[in-house]
Amino acid sequence: MAVFVWEAETKRGELKKGEMDGADEAAVRGLLRRQGLKSIVVKKKPKDLLEYLPFLKQKVKDKDVVVFARIFSTMINAGLPLIQCLDLLAQQEQNKTFAKIITTVKEDIEGGSTLHDALKKHPKVFDELFVNLVAAGESGGILDVILNRLSSYMEKAMKLKSRVKGAMTYPTIVLFVAVAVVALLLVYVIPVFKKLFEGMGGQLPGPTQFLVNLSEFTQSYFLYMIIGAAAVVFLFRRYYRTEKGRLVIDALILKAPVFGPLLKKVAVAKFTRTLSTMLGSGVPILEGLSIVSKTAGNVVVENAIMKTRQSISEGRTIAEPLSETDVFPPMVVQMIAVGEATGALDSMLAKIADFYDDEVDVAVGALTAMLEPFMMIFLGVIVGGMIICMYLPIFKMASVVG
Repeated sequence: MAVFVWEAETKRGELKKGEMDGADEAAVRGLLRRQGLKSIVVKKKPKDLLEYLPFLKQKVKDKDVVVFARIFSTMINAGLPLIQCLDLLAQQEQNKTFAKIITTVKEDIEGGSTLHDALKKHPKVFDELFVNLVAAGESGGILDVILNRLSSYMEKAMKLKSRVKGAMTYPTIVLFVAVAVVALLLVYVIPVFKKLFEGMGGQLPGPTQFLVNLSEFTQSYFLYMIIGAAAVVFLFRRYYRTEKGRLVIDALILKAPVFGPLLKKVAVAKFTRTLSTMLGSGVPILEGLSIVSKTAGNVVVENAIMKTRQSISEGRTIAEPLSETDVFPPMVVQMIAVGEATGALDSMLAKIADFYDDEVDVAVGALTAMLEPFMMIFLGVIVGGMIICMYLPIFKMASVVG
């Protein structure tokens, strides 16, 4: 099957244009004729340059999917047919990659597929959570409600993610600047001072001599240092992809002195928000826990959730196995137990998520306030220390002359 671009006239003489899948040109003309259209031009659609250069394709962002779900919900609630909704969404979508995916989804539905089956074919855009909630909405006849709930959930998840990124961005930038400045001093600045010191004669102070030796080493092995750093990153990533490596590294991350508590709060907020959305949409708890575990982002949290799921399948409550893990605080477990007892687990989980969203905000603010002076002192000590070491011989010569 190929995609053809066509132009045709209606019985009233109106000109229409569009695209259609067909085995060949004759098949497309036949389909147009059966629709009461007189074909004028039918030709194969030229391939987009992006199909030959995949790395140039526009990425579909979470924000695009949120807007899609929000508008889709409004259209369905207004009574528009599913195919028409998708057609309008594809036409107004500015991201060409996403517009093409929406069009493909529409064509699959026209071919007899359900919406969630059509969405499932694009896992990089519509994850398992999205697909399962849409399936629940289709079966329950509340697709508009589910899509609206999904968009709200994704908006809150995006805000949580942006807060964590904000906390990580500042120290990363300062560390990068420190490394760049030190490399610049070692490779370009210190050699100039070295020539000046050689003209003076005499023995250099210990710190200055160490810095000169370090500069010579860096100049001689700079390329090897870059290759070594790249090799370390490559090996680390490869180790992290293994089951054992991911378990070890994720456990260390959660136990880290500064970032560990923050990431635990993020994990609790994400778990409670996602599970609340799924239970409120009618997804069974065992299926919901299975999906939530895959969105945890940390294998330690994932294992704790799956262990809880196994215990529930054996007849235990959700609070009991959660209390046996080191991930979920006692307060969270107690509130979940109350939610189970009162039959309002989804609303209780939503309240816990709101509380931990605020906790993450406070933790990020405190972390940023603590890191700012620490990173500035770190940068000042490194760069300032190197400058002082380079000026020590000049101070020594000045004292001798005095």
